[in-house]
Parts: sequence; C-alpha cells; structure tokens
Amino acid sequence: MLVYQGEKSQFLEDVLNADIEHKIEQEMLAHLHRHVGNSEKESWKQSMVYMAQVLQDSEIPHDAGIAIEFSIPQSAKRVDFIISGFDEAQSHQAVIVELKQWSEVYPATHVGQLLEVHTEDFSQEVVTKFRGQLHTTVHPSYQVYSYKTLISDFNANVQDLPIHLSACAYLHNYDKHKEQDPLFLPHFNDYIEQAPVFCRGDAKKLQRFIKQFIRKGDRKETLVSIEEGDIRPSKSLQDSLLAMMQGKREFLLIDEQEVVFQRTIAYARMCAKDFRKRVVIIKGGPGTGKTVVAINLLVRLIQEKQYCAYVTKNSAPRHVFEAKLVEGAMRRRHIGNLFKGSGSFVDAQDNVFGALLVDEAHRLNRQGRQGPVVRGEDQIKEIIHAARLSVFFIDEDQKVTAFDYGRIDTIKKWAQQLGASVYEDELTSQFRCNGSDGYLAWLDNVLGIRETAHDTLAGIEYDFKVVDDPLELERLIRAKNAEDGKARLVAGYCWEWISKNDPAAGPDIKIGEFAMPWNLSANKTYAISPGSINQVGCIHTTQGLEFSYVGVIIGEDLRLKDGRVITDYAKRAKSDKSLNGLIGPARKGDAQAIGEIDKIIRNTYRTLMTRGLKGCYVYCMDGDLADYLKDHVR
Repeated sequence: MLVYQGEKSQFLEDVLNADIEHKIEQEMLAHLHRHVGNSEKESWKQSMVYMAQVLQDSEIPHDAGIAIEFSIPQSAKRVDFIISGFDEAQSHQAVIVELKQWSEVYPATHVGQLLEVHTEDFSQEVVTKFRGQLHTTVHPSYQVYSYKTLISDFNANVQDLPIHLSACAYLHNYDKHKEQDPLFLPHFNDYIEQAPVFCRGDAKKLQRFIKQFIRKGDRKETLVSIEEGDIRPSKSLQDSLLAMMQGKREFLLIDEQEVVFQRTIAYARMCAKDFRKRVVIIKGGPGTGKTVVAINLLVRLIQEKQYCAYVTKNSAPRHVFEAKLVEGAMRRRHIGNLFKGSGSFVDAQDNVFGALLVDEAHRLNRQGRQGPVVRGEDQIKEIIHAARLSVFFIDEDQKVTAFDYGRIDTIKKWAQQLGASVYEDELTSQFRCNGSDGYLAWLDNVLGIRETAHDTLAGIEYDFKVVDDPLELERLIRAKNAEDGKARLVAGYCWEWISKNDPAAGPDIKIGEFAMPWNLSANKTYAISPGSINQVGCIHTTQGLEFSYVGVIIGEDLRLKDGRVITDYAKRAKSDKSLNGLIGPARKGDAQAIGEIDKIIRNTYRTLMTRGLKGCYVYCMDGDLADYLKDHVR
C-alpha cells in the first residue's frame, strides 16, 4: 500500500510549502489507521528536504513517480522512498531509497570474534545511536536490498511487466570516515555492491545513481502497478527451492511423514480452491520429523504458487534452515523472506498468506515485544487470521519458558472464533536418538517427568554416558565433532552471560579447569557454524535443532535429594528470562508457580538431552545426580 504518492513536481511543491510531513501523516491515518509520533514526523520533515534537494536535478523527469512509506502487503515492513519511471528502452524502473538520519555509526563488537571462529554467517550488523542510546541494527544496504528482494520475489506485476527494481541507502547526516569507516568494512562489500550507500555530501552521486535507471517520467504508472500486483512467489524462487532440496538427505520424508505431508498439501489445495480457512494441528515428540515435514511443505507450496512462510518464535531454527537451503545463486536474503518470527503478523491482512507453517508452536508467546512495547493481541489468533491454512507443529511437553503459550486447546479456540475448520494429525516414529522410543521413555522416567516402564537403558541402542569431569565431556564431544562437524556442547542456563556485551569478559562457564563462553549472540547459526565447537549452547539456540552427538552440562538447578530428582530455580542465572513472572509467586509459596517452574526446568534438560541423533554425554554439577543417572543406565 502506498501511503503518499505523487509526481516529482507535486512532491517538490509539498516540501517547499512545508506540507510534506502533514500530508504523510494524514495518509498514514487514512490508509493504515495509524497515529504518528512527533519523532517520526520530524524524521520525515528532515529527510524529505534532503530528497527534494537530490530531485532538483532537471534530468530527473518532473513527472517521475514518487512514493513515500510504501507498506509491503505481505509483511510489516515499510519502504521509505521510491522513485519510478522508464529507462531509455521504455522499461519500467523503480529506485528504492532507504533514508537514515544516523550521524554516528560504530562497528559491531562481535564481528572480529565471528571471523575468528570461522562462522559463515558474517555479521550484517552495525551499531548506531537512536533516541540517545546505542542500538545494534542491520546494515542499511542489507535492509534496503532485503526489501527489494521481498517485493521482487512476491509481487506478480514486478515479475510479469517486468519492473526492474534498484536499491540504495541515503544517510544524509553521516560524514564518511577517511579510514576504516564502520559502514564500509570489507565484510559489508557484498551488500553495498547490491545497494550502494550514499552519505552526507553524496547528493550528486545519488542523482547519478537515480538517472542510471529513471530517464523518462511515468506519471506514477509503475507505482500503481506495484501497489496492485497480486502476491505470489516468483518462478525463479520456485525453481531455486526445488534445486536446493534435491539431494539433501536430511530433508527426505519417511513413512508417516510422507502421509502427513500429503494430507496437509491436500488441505492447502482445498483452501486455494474454496477460500475457506483451515487449521492443521500436527503433534509429535522430539525427533519425529516435525521440522522435516514443515520444510518440505514450504518448498512444495511455493512450487504450487502459494505464498507461504515457515514460522518460529525462536530465531535459531530459522537461521539454521535458511543457511542450509542457501545454494548457488540463491542468496540468503531471498530465502530469508520465507522465514518469519511469530510476531510478524500483528498488522497482516486477513488471508494474505496461502499457508503459514508454524514449527515449535508450543514456543509461541501470547504477545510479542519490541523492547518494552507489547505488540499484538494474541500470536495464535494473528497467525490464523493471516493465512487461509495455518499448520501448527506442536509438542506440549517441550514448554521451556514461562512465556511459552502454544497449546492445542488454545489453537482450537481461536480456530473456532475465526471460522476455521480444524484437522489433527500426529507424527510418532522416532528418527532421532538412534530411533529409540525407549531412550525417550527412560529419560522421562529418570528426570521425573512421568513414570514409565523403562528404568534402565539395558537393551536400548543409544550411546549415553555420564562423565565425572567437564574436561572429559569436552574431549569426547570434540572427538565426535572432528568426525562430522555436528557435535555440540550445551548447558542448562545456570551461568551468567557476562560475555554478551563484552566478549573479553568471558569465559562465562567455569567449572574447575573447564572454561568456555556461551555461544555468541551474533552467531545466528550456532548449530552448524564450525566455530561453535568452541562455545556452549543453551536451550534457546538448540531447541528445534539436532546434532550427531550432544554433550550436556546439567547445572545445579537439577539435583538429587533424598533419592528424588528435584529442581531449584534459585540456581538459575539471574540473566535467564525464561522464568519471569513465576519466581515472585513461587517465593511466596504459590503451588501453581512452583509446579510450572519445576516442569520448565525438567523439560529444558529433556529437550537438551534429546538433541543428539547418535548419542548424549552428560556431566552433572551434582555428584549424587551423576551417580543416580549411572545407576539407571545399568
């Protein structure tokens, strides 16, 4: 949706009359029903003056189209500024400009550390000052190019006319450093090549950039075509996804996975045909293939020209699967448009998506947050509202924080209120933990989650060991990682994350001579980055993912007392937010809060100890718990 649109001549007049910010504000209220704060109005007033100066160039046609605050229909993203027209060959052209008022930029402190651990996910981030405080944010070139690809991958008119999109960023208050400018460090070169950055004093360079593409006016014709374009995945995206999936054994469907997949495809086709809203709930424990089915559904539905997305609350699985699917000419920024956080649908239109595939649905929050600001009413409601078909992959026994809100009865409640038919399915076969349902039953028994008949691991083919020294645990996991690069160390959240803002302050976890940092906050692909073997993961970076072998450090929040496994929330790190809202009532003796905390801690270790395909090695801070586990192995 175009908030403000006009021709260049009208835009220049609105700026000259000091009326531009008022017109944008009125259009925002009329079209998006959104009130605007003083800071946003002030940013328009300043930035539009600078853009008016750029557009004074007489070679930029007076009847070129101008759009401000283009709200991309399939997302909550807004494009700052678009100039449209024709090139010499009378082809449609549109130049997207991301406007920034930044005057200071600092390098992200973790970039050097990322390079040292050889992660392939080089930082896209910089640090800038916003409203008096430093904030880490994505590089403006990356941001504007991601907007360009989002529009080109899913707007039918952009694909069919076609409309050629170009992108750039204009930081009109920023003086470029002569040496080692943090915006122009080498690891940003790929992004800048795709979307150049223009700084203070670069107005003539920006003019030349625009004139490369816009040679004749179009009287807003191109802008209208963009606004009226149907939403559908591009042919190149369909073909690329298919090519990427070929030969990737980790995404092959087996037995009942194929049955559930085919049934869900049938529901999606029904939705596309009769436009009725449907909800599918797919239950499944750890290692039953929920994510494998979700990724296959994503690819098939894109091939069938349905606009869909893979959704998780936790960002770790999204980043890992993005990275696994990137191949050849298909860049991560294209793939990234298919992977969304669970809070992305607050402002989504009804049925704008053909399908939303919600993995780890038990991790959904009721409401999202941007800093201290609460966003939305209910994530489950917003997801069902936004899609004709909503598919929820869920395991209620993997709730690991107080905010985990996703439950089957809640999904059914919102489905009924929104007029959606509900279908249920289940994945039961175990493909992790060496395919052993017995190991999962044993784990539930020894962790005190539920009583089962599996009191020992006798006869269960799974490599499980309890070690007496964390250095031995590290040695074992490093040896397994040397074989395939897929073994990792993880731990319960019982150590403060002192290295988060100051990498030099670590290591975070110290046990005798063992010392390691928590995984880097900027390392978004901890599960597959080679350097992650030098870090310790936690529940937030591993849930929904798997390794060949996992080494688990059980902290003091789980121990043995009087022959029983007990939990102790007081031993959790103060920086851990997963128990927020429960600790206060628990301290006052609230039985429900105490019970909820107890379940979360046990579920956390159950989840960590089921990440390994072939084996799990454990070190316990509590020696009695270690002996207890050893006794129950035999």
